[in-house]
Amino acid sequence: MHTTALAVFCFFFLFVTVAGFMAARWRRPDAGMHSLEEWGLAGRSFGTWITWFLVGGDLYTAYTVIAVPAALYGAGAMGFFALPYVIIAYPYMMVVMPRLWRVCQHNGYVTLADFVRGRYGNRWLAVAIAVTGILALMPYIALQLVGMRVVFSVMGLHGEAPLVIAFLVLAAYTYSSGLRAPAVIAIVKDVMLYIMVAAAIILLPIKLGGYAHIFTVANQQLSLHTPPGSIFLRPQQFLGYSTLAIGSAIALMLYPHTATAILSARDGNVIRRNAALLPAYSFLLGLVALLGFIALAAGVATKDTSAAVPLLFLKMFPEWFAGFCLAAIAVGALVPAAIMSIAAANLFTRNLLGEFRRTRLSDRGESTTAKIVSLAVKFGALAFVLKLPTPYAIEMQLLGGIWIAQLFPSVVIGAFTRWMNPWALLCGWAAGMFWGTQMAVSLGLKSSVYPLHLFGGTYAMYAAVPALLLNLLISTSLTLLLRSLKVGEGSDATVSEDYA
Repeated sequence: MHTTALAVFCFFFLFVTVAGFMAARWRRPDAGMHSLEEWGLAGRSFGTWITWFLVGGDLYTAYTVIAVPAALYGAGAMGFFALPYVIIAYPYMMVVMPRLWRVCQHNGYVTLADFVRGRYGNRWLAVAIAVTGILALMPYIALQLVGMRVVFSVMGLHGEAPLVIAFLVLAAYTYSSGLRAPAVIAIVKDVMLYIMVAAAIILLPIKLGGYAHIFTVANQQLSLHTPPGSIFLRPQQFLGYSTLAIGSAIALMLYPHTATAILSARDGNVIRRNAALLPAYSFLLGLVALLGFIALAAGVATKDTSAAVPLLFLKMFPEWFAGFCLAAIAVGALVPAAIMSIAAANLFTRNLLGEFRRTRLSDRGESTTAKIVSLAVKFGALAFVLKLPTPYAIEMQLLGGIWIAQLFPSVVIGAFTRWMNPWALLCGWAAGMFWGTQMAVSLGLKSSVYPLHLFGGTYAMYAAVPALLLNLLISTSLTLLLRSLKVGEGSDATVSEDYA
């Protein structure tokens, strides 16, 4: 039991808990948070800096801080794909997301499934978008809890009780404060994270003899792994690496939690400024990734690669500062887990329950239902982590990225043109989901890089990319066919001024 580290950890965890509950009073409207727009999107009131912290806290999660260095610790250079993919994502964000924000704000849409429902007038396509989003979010929330459990474990806290207590705290302040809670906590989390990374990338290399020595030792250690790794990409990894970056960038902006954070912005210019500012997090992510190589050079030995960074901090830092760093990782789990549960609750309330009710829920009814569903989502993620082996959550997350990429034709292309037929989009979505899932399952859910046999050659690529290409092919072909047969294309509730 690392008593000092645990005491420091508890102090900061208590601090952010108090901040989470106090957030209910922050920018609270006089009428209270009795609508989904107020509880789930904070009244679309966040300016540039709050949105920056919120989106950063949303995208750079506890599991990012643990998993990206773990990938470098276990496999080497392949884990660096996370760096170019976020660089690709921000120009994409600047072009697409302000346009989506505008049409959603003009029409009172809370989710991307709301947008698809309005754009295409097709209930089943909107339901497909909502179901995909919820399915992709559940293992993502579970991974945040996995990250917290790793932190508890290295401090000497074992068993289910610490994770259950942390979960109950998260559930309570999310219920009372809505999206305002993770927005406030994200500010604290980012300050702690920057302090942690600055100390790690400056002090640890000094202790270990510099980066040249770190890279040399890391390369030697990786060569002893099974299969052998390297700090350099091998030629046969180039296609897998590039498609992982491209496919992940496509998926990133389509995740419901990303959309929730973006739609909470005050206006489109806030989103554009954030697209320009958020690459600062990419720089931070590159530094975080190096911790995997630093752990190898420091002689951290563990079969669980997820524990490499927490063990590195406990080994190389004074115990009080290690507790601070571990608290930063745990707080980094609270922010995205809260936003993800809110996003899932919004989807269920608006696009599943709301779609099939005979009478529309009142604003208060929507917010109350969403609060209850957000609790159920967290309970589901907690049960997933406690009752199933950790690899299950990781494997399901691999599928989540493949699934969420299949929303691209309906959402992103739909933001620019209404050309595609909604029934064609639904068929394309189903084909992409089926083939993408089949590719991942055929690999035993151990990897998402699939060896595609095509034209006499084998091309190892991220399964989301060929699945999306099939999706686009079917959507386009069926649109042409249905148009020639004069099959109804549904109604568009949006107008050209929404996109201007």
